[in-house]
Amino acid sequence: MNGKATTTRTRLDRGRSALGPALELVHTGRAPTRAVLTAELGVTRATAGAVAAELEALGLIRVDSNPGAAAGSQGRPSHRLAVDEKGPVALAAQVHPDGFRAALVGLGGTIVATAPGSVVVSADPAQVLGAVVDAGAALLAESGRRCVGAGLAVPSAVAEPEGTALNPLHLAWPAGAQVRQIFAERVREAGIEGPAFTGNDVNLAALAEHRHGAGRGARDLLCVATGHRGVGGALVLDGRLHTGSAGLALEVGHLTVNPEGRPCHCGGRGCLDVETDPLAFLTAAGRVPGPEVSLLQQSRDLLRTSPDDPGVRVAVGELIDRLGLGLAGLVNILNPDRIILGGLHRELLDADPERLRAVVADRSLWGRSGGVPILPCTLDHNSLVGAAELAWQPVLDDPLTALSRESV
Repeated sequence: MNGKATTTRTRLDRGRSALGPALELVHTGRAPTRAVLTAELGVTRATAGAVAAELEALGLIRVDSNPGAAAGSQGRPSHRLAVDEKGPVALAAQVHPDGFRAALVGLGGTIVATAPGSVVVSADPAQVLGAVVDAGAALLAESGRRCVGAGLAVPSAVAEPEGTALNPLHLAWPAGAQVRQIFAERVREAGIEGPAFTGNDVNLAALAEHRHGAGRGARDLLCVATGHRGVGGALVLDGRLHTGSAGLALEVGHLTVNPEGRPCHCGGRGCLDVETDPLAFLTAAGRVPGPEVSLLQQSRDLLRTSPDDPGVRVAVGELIDRLGLGLAGLVNILNPDRIILGGLHRELLDADPERLRAVVADRSLWGRSGGVPILPCTLDHNSLVGAAELAWQPVLDDPLTALSRESV
């Protein structure tokens, strides 16, 4: 082997350990050029070039063949980097009280294809998860794309390491349902490649928002959201999702915010779960929920079409005050540097942002010393994107090993 070939091989070998970190930088949009990649990895330009070339050869990223500089920038032009839009995908699935949704999600958190399911969510997890996997398998067959794995988001705490749905209160599934095992079995039966993962829907929404949305750049991120029913919370610390010793951290839905309030499924009363979700909003606004569309959609429609209705204004104020009280308690305990709100809570923030921020500031110690930014979630279907992140993580950790394992 001549000297030039030896140098090239040594450079590539040295860069193999940087493949995962490099891919994550491109995946999260933090390395738009090879020059930025070089600086972020702390390697030489030649090594960064070899790493980028290897990721391109794996079909994961694209390297612009013509170096260019951003407008107004100085210095040597650099090759632009981007995820490969025609590269592999992850199968993402989400189950909620009104149905399910399957999607294909590429690197960068990009939803490539999606299929909503109109199936009534039965009390049999195997039936529901079989239907959602079948929908995902159809998307994969139509796309012809390679699949790196599958991820599932469920509206329940998921106990670790068993992967059981501890409290799927709004699905009528049995407590302790083996959702991870059932999902993995259905994925294998469908002939879908790669590992299968399962997580709580709000945890996964927070993960997606931290990497691709409103939480990007936050160090200690608190996410609180209400979807079709109930309220969930999640915490990202130092860039990693915090799930506690058994996967059950941040069950914020069972914080008491109205001691004389509605009975909660957990046995308590006045929990955030039943005081600030779509059913609570519709009830406070004097509306009787209908069966035509989800409670979340009914709430959004009401806010959009009747914002000045007296009953709607009262409901907005009541829910904001209760949500703010819960957030203030969490701020006192967790001291996050950013809060993001999803589902109906995002619409409540948009309806009266100053009121919510004032309640949090007034009732929290840290709020009085400067306040915590409170922002709306920005990703559509963030729980789906987060489910895909679970499936992408082995590839982000070690692209060569993960992809070679799938090709065996």
